Amino acid sequence: MTSINTNNAAMAALSTLRGINNNLETTQNAVSSGLRISKASDNAAYWSIATTMKSDVGAIGAVSDALGLGAAKVDTAYTAMDSAIDIVGQIKDKLVTAKEGSVDKTKVQEELTQLQEQLSSVAQSASFNGENWVVAASGGSASVVSSFVRNSSGGVSVTTTAYAFDASSKGNVLFGANASGGVDLTTGILGSGETIATTGGSTTYSVYSLNIEGMTGAGIDSSMNMVESALQAMTSAAAQLGSLTSRIDLQTTFASSLSDAITSGVGKLVDANMEEESSKLSALQTQQQLAVQSLSIANSSSQSILSLFR
Repeated sequence: MTSINTNNAAMAALSTLRGINNNLETTQNAVSSGLRISKASDNAAYWSIATTMKSDVGAIGAVSDALGLGAAKVDTAYTAMDSAIDIVGQIKDKLVTAKEGSVDKTKVQEELTQLQEQLSSVAQSASFNGENWVVAASGGSASVVSSFVRNSSGGVSVTTTAYAFDASSKGNVLFGANASGGVDLTTGILGSGETIATTGGSTTYSVYSLNIEGMTGAGIDSSMNMVESALQAMTSAAAQLGSLTSRIDLQTTFASSLSDAITSGVGKLVDANMEEESSKLSALQTQQQLAVQSLSIANSSSQSILSLFR
């Protein structure tokens, strides 16, 4: 029976065309965006995971930036410490020269004074972004961001690596700091005093305040021992800074690798397979053309009824 009210063939062809068009739209979106899951309705579970991990990648990038800032602080402190080691080494050489009885100690002291002033200048200049790691009071500390962590319950945190300041003679800062934040030239590796024998009895000197004029031979020997102790303390402090630099470098490399790994994992969840989508696009376009042709044929079949009324 042929009906002019109900065209089953046309309805079937139209349903097929509608389904093909929906699939074609999905495939075209995947091809244009490069994503097979671009919104929550595509796959709520994968979209949720991908969105969370993408935010973590951003946080890890911020950690990398913070690590760079921390590395700059540590490098500044290490540069100052290394420079101070060279200067104190020169002071040691001058003391060896002063041990010779015929040497004019006044002239040697003039050189020592210039070196001591340079030590103060180096220490006070070693500031990065307002932080000075070689001029600080005991009990204080500085820190650098080390990592971004997401635990199993979904909580997040940022961990830091601390560097504690010690302004003693065997500590890790060149000079201490006073209550107002200024330099305290009487504490720290270079400011801590020691009793040294002089022709008038004894005097408390530090590497920074050392004055060999009127000093006995035994006093110069004691001064050399004091300078040697300061060199050992500075070498130890430089080693601490070097270890921290190494830690920051390792964490920076890890953060970069971790970011790449997470990005790759997210891509496996939501990225479209472009070879597959390209093949589907070509097939669906062909199916669409055939479905349109089929609908046209179904619609034209009802026109044959007109011949019955001629």
